[in-house]
Amino acid sequence: MTASCTGILLAAGQGTRFGANKLLHPLKDGTPMAVASARHLRAALDCSIAVVADAESELARLLAQEGFQIILNPRAGEGMGTSIACGVAASPDANSWVIALADMPCIPEAVIQAVVAGLDQGADIVAPVYQGQRGHPVGFSARHAPALLQLHADAGARGIIAANNGSLKLIETGDAGVIFDIDCAASHTNL
Repeated sequence: MTASCTGILLAAGQGTRFGANKLLHPLKDGTPMAVASARHLRAALDCSIAVVADAESELARLLAQEGFQIILNPRAGEGMGTSIACGVAASPDANSWVIALADMPCIPEAVIQAVVAGLDQGADIVAPVYQGQRGHPVGFSARHAPALLQLHADAGARGIIAANNGSLKLIETGDAGVIFDIDCAASHTNL
């Protein structure tokens, strides 16, 4: 079986700035934030997994219903880097990964597909850019597996991107959803 790109939805965050479990917070249409993010990722990448802090949680149940394999990150409290490492470790046969954030429900499927296409065409790291600002999701080729597996703390993969800036392929988009994340309840009113 040929290895393929795997989507990794990072859904293990604590949401402390939001004041509650923001990933379950309903958007205007009633869809929980993480479910909306998950649906966009899954529409672009059939092979998708979700990294969560509690495999028995309501969030894990909802994401499993959306067709995601649920991966437990017992070190979620240490930061996003540990969740990325868990997701990569859980999909060792992938030839690339698209890493998406569960608190970014406005990223269109077409942008995710463009990131996947960039990886399929041989790009090393792929990310969308909106008005000069790099956004999400970010795609990594399998060449970066060792570095992704070593991630820890809350810096995520920024260091890997910075160290490989020369091989970063940016995809211009006119959609601000690639930079819009929801960190506080007030920002939710924009959706």
